[in-house]
Amino acid sequence: MSLPKRIIKETERLLADPAPGISATSHEDNLRYFDVIIAGPDQSPFEGGVFRLELFLPEEYPMSPPKVRFLTKIYHPNIDKLGRICLDILKDKWSPALQIRTVLLSIQALLSCPNPDDPLANDVAQHWKDNQDEAIETAKEWTKQHASA
Repeated sequence: MSLPKRIIKETERLLADPAPGISATSHEDNLRYFDVIIAGPDQSPFEGGVFRLELFLPEEYPMSPPKVRFLTKIYHPNIDKLGRICLDILKDKWSPALQIRTVLLSIQALLSCPNPDDPLANDVAQHWKDNQDEAIETAKEWTKQHASA
């Protein structure tokens, strides 16, 4: 399978210069499919967690965004039970100028500051709005249960 030069360059950069707390490795049998690991950011409810994600580059990439989802269960208002992520750059704010690295850094930033005003998991967002301290405790519990290294 021949890959566009851009994907090869991005993959090489991810391996040569990984972003702190993030690793992304492409599958040998499908170089458009990546196993991603994101460490829960410090001072977040997800601190200490290790979250597994999958990232897939569709044929239209970079004209259309990569498909990314969490494989590790997470209690977050912008990530649903299926691991889908509500992030503007994965939808209407996508630009071909963005790269895999940018997407992964944005997801890591989303872990640092959940946005219950733009939810994907409405029940979690409501919990976050009604009792933020309790929601953060639940997020910490889920991180211990599902994302411990």
